[in-house]
Amino acid sequence: MSTIDWIVLFFTLLLIVVYGMYRSRGIKNIDGFIVGDRELPWYNVGLSVMATQASAITFLSAPGLAYSSGMSFVQFYFGLPLAMIVLCITFVPIFHRLKVYTAYEFLEQRFDCKTRVLTAILFLIQRGISTGITIFAPSIILSSILHLDVTYTTLIIGSVVILYTVWGGTKAVSYTQILQMGIIFTALFAAGFMVIELLPEHVGFKDALHIAGKSGKTNAIDLSFDLNNQYTVWTGLIGGFFLQLSYFGTDQSQVGRYLTGASIRESRMGLLMNGLLKVPMQFCILLIGVLVFAYYQFHTPPLFFNNVEVEKIQNSAHRGEYNRIMAQHELLSAHKTAIVEDLTVALKKDDQSAVQVKREALQQKNIEGQKLRKDLEALMKKNNPDVELNDNNYVFLSFVTSTFPKGFIGLLIAVIFLASMGATASAINSLSSTSVIDIYKRFINKTGTDRTYLMASRLFTLFWGITALVVALFASKLGNLLEAVNILGSLFYGTILGIFLVAFYFKKIGGKAVFWAAILSEIVVFSIWKADVLAYLWLNLVGCICVILFGYLLERRKVTV
Repeated sequence: MSTIDWIVLFFTLLLIVVYGMYRSRGIKNIDGFIVGDRELPWYNVGLSVMATQASAITFLSAPGLAYSSGMSFVQFYFGLPLAMIVLCITFVPIFHRLKVYTAYEFLEQRFDCKTRVLTAILFLIQRGISTGITIFAPSIILSSILHLDVTYTTLIIGSVVILYTVWGGTKAVSYTQILQMGIIFTALFAAGFMVIELLPEHVGFKDALHIAGKSGKTNAIDLSFDLNNQYTVWTGLIGGFFLQLSYFGTDQSQVGRYLTGASIRESRMGLLMNGLLKVPMQFCILLIGVLVFAYYQFHTPPLFFNNVEVEKIQNSAHRGEYNRIMAQHELLSAHKTAIVEDLTVALKKDDQSAVQVKREALQQKNIEGQKLRKDLEALMKKNNPDVELNDNNYVFLSFVTSTFPKGFIGLLIAVIFLASMGATASAINSLSSTSVIDIYKRFINKTGTDRTYLMASRLFTLFWGITALVVALFASKLGNLLEAVNILGSLFYGTILGIFLVAFYFKKIGGKAVFWAAILSEIVVFSIWKADVLAYLWLNLVGCICVILFGYLLERRKVTV
């Protein structure tokens, strides 16, 4: 990065941190630290909910996912608007009326203490791990830019986020997320415009989409009902609905966001805002990845996008073989560009026979490119047996740093940092809130003062920050980070949602039955996932139904365990 990029990055991050510290001054009790004194307006709630979900993983992995496999991931969010409507009707009024700090307090009132604790522990496990992944994502950026090992950059990023969260609490998180989302939306719009401007003069936005479409990258809708297909309309509407309902309705990192609303109306409007904007936002982020793919049809793309690993092979004894592969890649890329140029002309003339011929030729070149990629992967594996070969997370980063003008690179990298700060701060704050309210205050210190609980909140924030940091150090083994987070959530969210649905709608099922039903459901979910017989989104539906079914059967048998 240039000096001006570093200046833009530094002052953007400084603005956020200073603003957050300013708005969170004067916090004296857990009401201010955990729920922001319950005084925030709807737009603040809505942007905070969006910022919590839209971590750095979204802006790093989604374009790379679209670049490699197309737009189909957008279907993952199709169930989200429906989930927001259900939440507004059911969850929000109950949580506000009970004046709870966490979602799990309600479960003790409805069932018993052990059900509350079990649900809280399930949340702490999955959110603690996934928070580590959100810390790791932006550390990839510093690793590539500074040419440092990702371990060191993970420690740097994690430490900054932990300090920021320990100081600010929920109020700082919520207020800074307004500013963060404003900068993020502006930068994303500018990034999309910039990618289009970088295309050849004779290639417009429509042409780029046509070219990407002929390569199968604009496949946003899949109506097939295939239980093994990760992303279809049905997995999004059904499996995605249950995942989003559980995430926004029972995950404290999100429940804590709309508990800050000044009223039921403000919280509802904030969630509906999220439901209306999230799908278009995710579509635009994926579209940027498709446009990057179109750009590389006219320019030679990296054969491997992780620059750190590329430098390792360049400086190894295998350098000669690497250079031979890259020479073949350059030649192949030149041939592909010529074919794509002809394809563009054929598309503009609507010459379908020529389009078909050029498409088949392009597919053949893509097959040759895949073979070269496998040759390079084998060479990299030979040089370093522990190398991570999935480089989706580096696609957008590599493109930005190699093509964007000075100053703009710093802003785009700042966006990824801001997203990480917002999502990670919310997650660590929610982990702390759950630990203090559902465990510490409930079992360890029932008669503490506001000052005692505030200090405990800050200490638990520090503890969970360090835990997430440890997880982050191993996150590089998880492949595409966006999918890794969603798979992890799907292992737990269905069961947690099932517990809450039983609490709301199945009044005859008691605490003992639902407690053991939840444990049995987790066994079923993990067994199905391990056997790999269903796409992971369906695990949310399976877990939810199992809790309800097992709970009903166990209640009828009058569980006495």
